[in-house]
Amino acid sequence: MTTTPTDVSAPVPGRRRSARAPRRPVDLLLGAGGLILVLVVLILVSDAMAEGGPTDDASQLRAVLPPGFLFVVAVGANLLLLVLVGYVVLRTLIAGRVRDLVRPIVAAVSAYAMTSWVNAELESATLGAAPLPGLPDDVLTAATLGYVAAGIGFTRTMPTGQPRVRSLLWGTNVVVAATAVTAGVSSILAVLFTVLVGLTCAALARYAIGVGVPPPATGRILDELRRFDLAADRILPDGTNEDGDPRFLADLTDGRRIELWVLDSENTSGFWRRLRDLLFLRGPVAPPILYGVRRRAEHAALMSVAAREAGVPAPRVLALGELSPGAVLLSRERPRVRGLATLAPARITDALLAELWGLLASLHRRRVAHGDLNEATVGIGREDPDEAPTAALVGFDHGSVAAPQLRISLDIAALLTLVALRVGVERAVASAVRALGVEATAAVLPLLQAPGLPPRLRAELRRTDRTLLGRLRDHLVSLAPEAPAEPARLERMRPRTIVSVVVATVVGLILVYQLAGADLATVRHADPVWALIAFAMATTCMFAAAMVLIGFVPAPLPWWRTVMAQYAGSFVRIVAPAGLGSIAINTRFVIKAGVPTSLALSAVGLTQLVGFLVHVPLLLVCAYLTGTSYWTGFTPSPTVAFICVLGTATVAAVLLHPRMRRSVSQRLRPYLRGVLPRLLDVLQRPVSLLLGVGGMVLLTVAFVLCLHFSVLAFAGPENVPSLVAVAVVFLAGNAIGSAAPTPGGLGAVEAALIGGLTAVAGVPAGVALPAVLLFRVLTFWFPVLPGWASFSHLQRREAI
Repeated sequence: MTTTPTDVSAPVPGRRRSARAPRRPVDLLLGAGGLILVLVVLILVSDAMAEGGPTDDASQLRAVLPPGFLFVVAVGANLLLLVLVGYVVLRTLIAGRVRDLVRPIVAAVSAYAMTSWVNAELESATLGAAPLPGLPDDVLTAATLGYVAAGIGFTRTMPTGQPRVRSLLWGTNVVVAATAVTAGVSSILAVLFTVLVGLTCAALARYAIGVGVPPPATGRILDELRRFDLAADRILPDGTNEDGDPRFLADLTDGRRIELWVLDSENTSGFWRRLRDLLFLRGPVAPPILYGVRRRAEHAALMSVAAREAGVPAPRVLALGELSPGAVLLSRERPRVRGLATLAPARITDALLAELWGLLASLHRRRVAHGDLNEATVGIGREDPDEAPTAALVGFDHGSVAAPQLRISLDIAALLTLVALRVGVERAVASAVRALGVEATAAVLPLLQAPGLPPRLRAELRRTDRTLLGRLRDHLVSLAPEAPAEPARLERMRPRTIVSVVVATVVGLILVYQLAGADLATVRHADPVWALIAFAMATTCMFAAAMVLIGFVPAPLPWWRTVMAQYAGSFVRIVAPAGLGSIAINTRFVIKAGVPTSLALSAVGLTQLVGFLVHVPLLLVCAYLTGTSYWTGFTPSPTVAFICVLGTATVAAVLLHPRMRRSVSQRLRPYLRGVLPRLLDVLQRPVSLLLGVGGMVLLTVAFVLCLHFSVLAFAGPENVPSLVAVAVVFLAGNAIGSAAPTPGGLGAVEAALIGGLTAVAGVPAGVALPAVLLFRVLTFWFPVLPGWASFSHLQRREAI
């Protein structure tokens, strides 16, 4: 039994998802950009009008046209605008399309409200001349044109169709704006600003409310199918895919059932996900740029042909047609595939796995990459009780031809992960080894990471088994220990990079705020004697750091090479977060000196632990003494309470958050694993203990004195700060710099030291700024040049 072609049968039970109103991300981007332009123009216009600017753009034209004529045209245009808007509202209400009516009303009201706000802001600097005599009050007398902005917002978002009404609305808006400029009640710039406001509000309204979802044009689909000699009896809605494209099933008169996809240019589902991946992932790993609908349809047809030519029975494309200027119909054979997610592990036999790997190998031999292997696109294609299930691959729309080797390797990694998710790590790796060999299977070890997997497979891993990739890597390493295990760099930007940029931006804004009004020319007025003494203290820091390393390493280290290693660490510090560069250089230097790796890590870890044990008590004692005038009977200053609360909150945040706790423990474990035995060994050697602890105290004291002498180089007798207060400022600023992800704490240290000297030590901002700049030049920037020479020398001598 058949139905009439124009009928739409009920959806398949459990398959159809409710349609949502599409929201175009481009509307949000345009709206946000428009708001920024509105604010920029508002600021510029206010400044220009405050200095006196031209207010009349059409005085010559106004002298030719009689005022009465302009008044009649303006009133007539406004009345016509109201009539047209009322007609559109009534017609939309009669059609029952409420959403299509809410959108233009919101756009018009918000545009009028924004122009009213702009007019209020520019009330003291009106862009237009006085209105013509006889003009009604509050009609076209403002800096921006509220009626025009509201009309533009309404017209831009009004329901589709009604092209004549839309054209009349645009023409009416143009007439209203032209008469306002000609009459001298507004300017050309004001009209352009009005257009900007109207389009901005329209874009925001389109995104906030979304566009109405029209009913499926079944008749148009049937007509387009007949063009390709495909006669259909009925069409069944069948939900949408992950890209938001509606899917239909069509029953043909010859008994076949095919699938139909409607690719619409208004559909941008997944835009934000693709944009995120494009920004964060590198090259071939990133998803393809969002195609136009025709390019997407052509790509789907190309992938179908390429897969079939490679020997993979992909669904054949039957028709590519146009439903409307922005909608393309893609018709192809219906794949009868059961995904792996629907199969019990016992039904996934070794023969089926071998067939799956064989299909993927057939694609890769022709340089065809699938690109979207997941539990829905990989499965079995035939279920006959008398025959074994046949492997099948579908969903080639995100694949590529002439694929680079990286995309092919990513396919292998994705299928290996997918199989391991269903049958376990051992069976998955064994099936890959049988199909590809040990070497080819182990070659994908660097790619077994979440960023390289297809989005749906990545989401499934997060939902079911977060440790699977780690177990896969461990098993592959046990099979091929010589295989490269370092993860490949698939991400364009890591979260740490984003944090660094955000921190650098915030610190930069703080520095700009602190530097506002400061006279940087005072830097050259530094007292040369105090500056020279500060430089001596900065040099002492290098020798003190060498003392610490020599004291805690259980092997003889040459003095000068150890000092050069500290300068080399200062050179590496400019490209590594604070502390990490010096730790890496010292560890490498100690290992090259003949110390076993585990012992070298323990020794360097001990230096960090002793530094912490020296740093924290000094900070608390100095903070306790800050602000007191007597050595007896004093009470702790508020600085102590602030530091204790801040330190406690920081430690609690790290210890209570599981991911942060794991991250910190993973970073510190190699250095602290043997610290306790090494500490007990050092305690039995008083000379080494004295050298290490004494060097750590000398290092801290030298830094404090360097900052203190830098302040004295610019401070007068009335601005000499307390040495204890300077010590608090340095110790706190150094802690902040160590926590900042920027290289060497750059930016964070300067902001903390300047703020601390002014707030804690009472140093004027005009003195704190050049003093901190001098301190950072001596301790951070100046060691870079000798550090580069030391780094090169130690590398040539294979000492690091």
